Amino acid sequence: MTNQQIAYSREELLGMLPRLSGARVLIVGDVMLDEYFVGDAERISPEAPVPVVKITEDRLSLGGAGNVARNIRSLGGDPRLITVGGDDAGAGQVEALCGEADISAKIIRIPGRRTTIKTRIIARQQQMLRFDQEDISPLSTQVLSEVTREIERQSATHTVLIVSDYGKGLICGGLMGELRALQARYAAKGGRLKILVDPKTPNWSYYQGAYLLTPNTKETGEGAGLPVGTPPEIKTAGAALRRSLDSEHLLATLGAQGMALFAGPDRIWHIPTAARHVFDVTGAGDTVIAVLGLALAAGIPLLPACLLANSAAGIVVGEVGAATVNLEQLKSALGENAAYAATRW
Repeated sequence: MTNQQIAYSREELLGMLPRLSGARVLIVGDVMLDEYFVGDAERISPEAPVPVVKITEDRLSLGGAGNVARNIRSLGGDPRLITVGGDDAGAGQVEALCGEADISAKIIRIPGRRTTIKTRIIARQQQMLRFDQEDISPLSTQVLSEVTREIERQSATHTVLIVSDYGKGLICGGLMGELRALQARYAAKGGRLKILVDPKTPNWSYYQGAYLLTPNTKETGEGAGLPVGTPPEIKTAGAALRRSLDSEHLLATLGAQGMALFAGPDRIWHIPTAARHVFDVTGAGDTVIAVLGLALAAGIPLLPACLLANSAAGIVVGEVGAATVNLEQLKSALGENAAYAATRW
């Protein structure tokens, strides 16, 4: 360890992994059904200049906040999920998938609302088309009150709360205000509730005072209103965004450039990417915040938590669709790459 670099050995990081088992994380956010139709495309349609995909497989999985919960469960953690859905078959499928994944979920059903479904057509490991079915209208005061009551009831046994915002209507100024009030009540009793936010660009004003934000490069630039084309620009934008939202920390995920942890006003750490092959970035942000939240709930310090999240993200971008990471995969990844150091930026 120097003033310019903090490094962890493979053995040190591997030694932290058993602590993840059973750690509790509360997740509040937008859940969706990810529907995949997978096949092959060998010809162009005679009806229009589009490929014809012969479907050989179709499957459903949990997306959004549901994928965060899946990642936590697959790493041995104990996720508790709070969300809303329609009073429709889609919500029933979400409940069934949560049951299959052994995820404790409270889904508040709203009559007349449509559960979000994202359908993807994939051929030869390439996404050909996606179409969405959703209702992103604001939630009623009554529904928000029910969500808030459920969060307060469950938060008593948690130290980490993940907010997974996909812009589908659940995460709003009123709800985030209630979370800040809950955080203050924790502090008044000598406790701490760390709120981690996977943000959506139009909602930046909601996230004031979060413990940690996890924007990607584009979101960092949009949130700060600044360019992010070069490392110096990313440093300026990330620092400005962290400062403007009074967030204790900000972790910018930078794709091929890795990650940048804005740990304080003058402390920025760069972590190189752990990805070897990138097929699909779908759900990579879910994996990052899931590993961070689980590691923090297990008492692992923030910087090694970021190193673990970086290695986990390097695994899921090599898969097609919203993938999850298990302990054996993470152990294997730690045995293969050398991205265990953070350099002062």
